This record gives sequence, C-alpha cells and structure tokens, in this order.
Amino acid sequence: MSTKNETLKALYPEDVLSIAKDLTDGEVTLLKQLDDLLESKYRDSINDHWVNATIPEDFFDDLGKLNYFNNPLLFEGREGAKTPSQLFQFFMSYTIARFDVSLVTLLGVHQGLGHNSFLFGGSKEQVAYYIPKLQSHELRTCFALTEPNHGSDVAGGLETTAVRDGDKWILNGEKRWIGGAHLADVIPVYAVDPETGKPKGFIIRPDQEGVEIDIIQNKIALKIVPNANIKLNNVVVEESERLQNINSFKDIAKVLYSTRAGVAYMATGAIAGALRATLNYVTQRKQFGKKLSQFQLIQEKLAMMEGNLAHAMSMCAQLARMQANGEYDEVATSTAKMMNALRLRDSVAMGRGITGGNGILADYDIARFFSDAEAIYTYEGTHEVNALVIGRALTGDSAFL
Repeated sequence: MSTKNETLKALYPEDVLSIAKDLTDGEVTLLKQLDDLLESKYRDSINDHWVNATIPEDFFDDLGKLNYFNNPLLFEGREGAKTPSQLFQFFMSYTIARFDVSLVTLLGVHQGLGHNSFLFGGSKEQVAYYIPKLQSHELRTCFALTEPNHGSDVAGGLETTAVRDGDKWILNGEKRWIGGAHLADVIPVYAVDPETGKPKGFIIRPDQEGVEIDIIQNKIALKIVPNANIKLNNVVVEESERLQNINSFKDIAKVLYSTRAGVAYMATGAIAGALRATLNYVTQRKQFGKKLSQFQLIQEKLAMMEGNLAHAMSMCAQLARMQANGEYDEVATSTAKMMNALRLRDSVAMGRGITGGNGILADYDIARFFSDAEAIYTYEGTHEVNALVIGRALTGDSAFL
C-alpha cells in the first residue's frame, strides 16, 4: 500500500512547494479517486468533446457519487467539522481544472454560484429542502445574473424586473452566459423589484411557462460548457419560491465573493494542465535529432511555467487558510483571481509556443488549455474590475464610475 507521501508525489508531481502535504489521508484518498475517474473514463474523449461542444455523458452523476460535500473521508481527523476543508476544496478544483477547464467550470457553477445562491439566499426551509439535493447532485442548478447588456456593471444595471402581484411575482427580462441553464432543475434568477429598486432572487425551472432558453453558439473557449440565453416573458413565481435572504446587491455579492477564490483555484489547476500537456509533448517530439525536452530554451520556458504554478499554488493555499478562518476578503480573492489568471495566460502562451504548429490543433491538449484560459481571464470579474477592487482598497477612491 502506498504511503500518503508516495501518493501525493504521483498525484501532484508539479507541487514543488509540497502544499498538498497538509491534506489529510482521507482527502488524499478522495482526490486520488477523483483523478483516477477523470483519467480512466474521460481522458480518451475529452478533446473530442471540446471540438464537438458536447458534455461528457455521466460526468455530473459521477461527481455526485463521489459525495464531495459529505464523504466521510473528508472528515477523518476533523471531528466536529461541518464542511470539507478549504484546502481540499482548492485541490478538488485544481485537480479537475488540470484535466479540463470546462468540466471544472460546469462543476463550479453548480457547487459554487448556484449552490451558494440557495445556501446564502434561502430561508431555513429553503436551505433544508434544496441544499441536500444540490449537494448530492439529485438536483442540478446554475446561476442567472448577467444580462445581454450588463456584465461587470450588473450591480447598477440590472434590467430584468420582478413585479409583485399578491403572493406572486411576475418576471420579465433576459439573462446571458448562463452555463448549463437548459440542464438545470432549478435556476436562481436575479431581478430588480421596481418598487424598491433593489434586486431579489427567484427560483425558476427551465420548463416553466414563459421561460425560453437557447444555447450560445460559436464560442472559442469553454466549448464543452453550454452557455445559454434565458428569456423571461411574464414568468410567474410564487412568493414561497423567492430566495428570502436576497434583498440587495450586497447579498448577491456574498455569493460572488465566496466563489471568486474558486476561480483562482481553477486558474491554478489550468496552469498545471498546460504544464503537463507541454511536458507530454516535449518528451516525445523530436527536432534536429533529439527530443525537444533536451533543449535549453525549452527547459527555461518549462521552468517559468513551473514558477508561475508555484506562485499561484502558494496564493491559493494562503487564500484557503484565510477562508478556513472565516476571512472572506474581497481584496484577497480579487488579487488571487487577477494574478493567477494572468499567470495562466502567460503559461498557456509559452506552452502553445513550445508545441509549435501542433499547438493549434485540438488533437493536443495544449490547444484546449490555451483557448480556455481566455474564459478564465474574463469570468468572475474581468482583470480590470478585479484591479479596480484592489485599487479602491489601496487608495480609498472608487474608480468604477
């Protein structure tokens, strides 16, 4: 039987700072199960799914079977803990992102933005009903905030409306870029109440009368993720299906802040995926009579990619420590997201350059990571918006408007 250290060395050989050593034995066991699942079941088909813009069959169910919210392995030696450790959550996102950015995005929308909309926004009764079903993957969800004309400025530009009519609300408007909307069982939709000018959250279903969903075509990144437009035409929602604790954009921001760290984790895993894809290529490809891995310039670029990864992993580890202590700080999460996405962009560019012409072919993993890095760079706060969050903290001046 392999020791924990031997398993970690095989599972995360790129972890030169030994950050994973602080994982518990049970956490390492579950992460190995996750990695084995991805490699054994989905490795041979992942590039085809990316090219064809199709979701791997069974992925959502397979992840649910891992029971990653409540698996007893995650609580060994952590008696009294009610949730998985933040370090485990980092390495879970990292492991899936290292395999594929689309798959970690699909899961992140469900377990982060969607799940936390119910967890933070729901009443006690709503939390008791929905959260177990979302955590087990009995129900699938997403997150409907952004709109055709509003992304970064959605806090002050929400156009979708919810008008109260007795014990019901009437929703009208449009949402855009909603990942997995047509696959969701329940969708948290955010709309402004014209009477108060404040946003609220509502639970709708794809098959509800007045709900129209169509998939956005011709993306160059995250092709596996089916992003959707949602049109709401006089959609009726009962007051009992309103998320009772969403009554301001500050409430929505809690959901966003809680998941921004997750995007920093995804970016870090994607750096590792790009490094692995590049290493696989250079150790097999020969030019001028020897393997590419034997050239000095190639090794220097690989070293830079490893350096980017070590920096990103260190930032994520510290962010995980902070959040484990209840420190959900917007400046810290914005810094990690901004910088790790930048390091990802830099790393995939080096990897794609190293692989030459083959680096633009979907037959090689680096092309997938190169393209998908552009989506990570933009979502959960663009580079510029995260920079303004940090700049506001540094100067005391808000430059958003």
